[in-house]
Amino acid sequence: MKLAKIALLLALGGIGAQAFAADETAQVEAYNSASQLDIAHVVSISDTANQCGAVPVQMTYDDSTGAQHVVQYQVMGSGCSNG
Repeated sequence: MKLAKIALLLALGGIGAQAFAADETAQVEAYNSASQLDIAHVVSISDTANQCGAVPVQMTYDDSTGAQHVVQYQVMGSGCSNG
């Protein structure tokens, strides 16, 4: 269920957005099914282009209080060929 919410956020948040700036030092949180995400605004999502199979993705987001978080989760890369 949560994965479906993240997939929707990916679509709405702009897949392929630039990764968060290097000078930001937000701690990366590993996503799991018990995670309670409070996503008010998606800042960026790391790119999975040219990667095949399950790959880690980082999403930077602001919560409803304005605090910034980075969550890491697995997605299927879009770089697999069917040949």
